[in-house]
Amino acid sequence: MTRRSLWDVSEANVEDGEIRINVGGFKRRLRSHTLLRFPETRLGRLLLCHSREAILELCDDYDDVQREFYFDRNPELFPYVLHFYHTGKLHVMAELCVFSFSQEIEYWGINEFFIVSCCSYSYHGRKVEPEQEKWDEQSDQESTTSSFDEILAFYNDASKFDGQPLGNFRRQLWLALDNPGYSVLSRVFSILSILVVLGSIITMCLNSLPDFQIPDSQGNPGEDPRFEIVEHFGIAWFTFELVARFAVAPDFLKFFKNALNLIDLMSIVPFYITLVVNLVVESTPTLANLGRVAQVLRLMRIFRILKLARHSTGLRSLGATLKYSYKEVGLLLLYLSVGISIFSVVAYTIEKEENEGLTTIPACWWWATVSMTTVGYGDVVPGTTAGKLTASACILAGILVVVLPITLIFNKFSHFYRRQKQLESAMRSCDFGDGMKEVPSVNLRDYYAHKVKSLMASLTNMSRSSPSELSLNDSLH
Repeated sequence: MTRRSLWDVSEANVEDGEIRINVGGFKRRLRSHTLLRFPETRLGRLLLCHSREAILELCDDYDDVQREFYFDRNPELFPYVLHFYHTGKLHVMAELCVFSFSQEIEYWGINEFFIVSCCSYSYHGRKVEPEQEKWDEQSDQESTTSSFDEILAFYNDASKFDGQPLGNFRRQLWLALDNPGYSVLSRVFSILSILVVLGSIITMCLNSLPDFQIPDSQGNPGEDPRFEIVEHFGIAWFTFELVARFAVAPDFLKFFKNALNLIDLMSIVPFYITLVVNLVVESTPTLANLGRVAQVLRLMRIFRILKLARHSTGLRSLGATLKYSYKEVGLLLLYLSVGISIFSVVAYTIEKEENEGLTTIPACWWWATVSMTTVGYGDVVPGTTAGKLTASACILAGILVVVLPITLIFNKFSHFYRRQKQLESAMRSCDFGDGMKEVPSVNLRDYYAHKVKSLMASLTNMSRSSPSELSLNDSLH
């Protein structure tokens, strides 16, 4: 039996009314008249080929015996292509990657305008503006990855006590001091620490009231002795707390790399520096100006309120949000600076001859700043109609400028708060009764899945910046 020529096969396929398609193992018989409804597509052009070379420019392989065309493409996306040939419409499921789908229909020669209206808005929205989905996936990925890494770091620190003298006892003290809520002892210690911090802040505020100030021998206002007792007790407690944490720390070198430990240190350093300065001033009257340094250092006691971050998930999440939202904060400051510069010059041009408070551009900067941030002290106000219209525009622009980055910052706060709660829950579930028994519970499947998702996202971004697969195939052939 003689083999027919390739052109005869093609003609026979058309006459038979169907051709065989194999897409990555997904096999189908398609009627030729269905494909010829769209002659500009890849399968439509395949029917019009007159040589084997022309066929192989459109498919990856061709079987003369089986009369089957093979395509090395994704078989899971080909049903959408089949549906298009049967109905003339493209549907895009929500779980599909829009970029992979776009590349696939580009390969088959199908235009995006065939996407039906029920899917078109979502498809083009996800393709043109993918940042929100990217942020959601990135947030989940970072939540899983960071939590996993932090739990492993926590487990590694806890394991350092094994083999040390009184290792288990020191580990229990470390868990009680550094992890509020881990046990009854840690909760009691946390409550005492919070009460001491709040007491210190309250006494500092009350000490500024004239009714609680006692003049010294020179007539200068001094502290109430009762408040001094509270202050000294607070310093003693904070010093004991810091020394105790340092004594049971698993790694002394990494101890002060922790931001919370640095806050503890800064909460007591001003007191001891003030104590040294006062002793120097008393012994050397010529250095009396150093007393002003002591007064400034005393005001730094207000930063003790940051010690509450150790006991508050919300404050730690806020700190992490500010740390990782520098781009959004920078964007906010940029918007504000542009608006302040524009409205200050406009206000100066309009009000410089009518208003004594707006006679210089730096003075107008102050007015524009308090107006755009909607503070509005009212110390300087425009008097002319044009100035009032400018002020109205400045206030409205300030509202819009402040609102724009707020959503992104709030999303990050929610992400870090959720991650911190998960981390605390995982830490509390660890049992270190008689030494290290098992690694804390972590969903390794999710961790691995997010790592793979990150890799696929990187490959997708690379493919978006490279030539299309169609052009690549054409160049190879």
